[in-house]
Amino acid sequence: MDKIPLTKEGFARLEAKLKTLKSVERPAVIRAIAEAREHGDLSENAEYHAARERQSLIEGQIAELEDSLARADVIDVSALAGKVIKFGAKVALADQDTGGENTYQLVGQAEADIDRGLLAITSPLARALIGKQKGESVEVVTPKGSKLYEIVKVKFD
Repeated sequence: MDKIPLTKEGFARLEAKLKTLKSVERPAVIRAIAEAREHGDLSENAEYHAARERQSLIEGQIAELEDSLARADVIDVSALAGKVIKFGAKVALADQDTGGENTYQLVGQAEADIDRGLLAITSPLARALIGKQKGESVEVVTPKGSKLYEIVKVKFD
């Protein structure tokens, strides 16, 4: 059983999501199934089938979250420091093609959310950044071709 690295914040977010699924989503879908059953013939009841499908999705999410939380290796990023990029680092990158700058935090796969700047440690960009320092350049091969980034800032907090 492999451990899954998570930040403390990521672990808390996953726990909150699991709690919501168990205490809000699951009871709601159970009520929806019961209501749909009252409408008669289940073989032609679209509401019933939709609710059962939703229940299946919720149960799958619950199982996945429980597995991730059980295998979590919670890492306190505030205790980390240094100049070298590793798990938990917040990295500011300058795109050398466009000049644009983005900041990402390297986190575990289970808590990754690129829209929030949380980059999975297993992603090609994160793997290219590991072990590098401020001022270095990294080249990442993407489906749209090769991208070149300069590391502008590395911090842990």
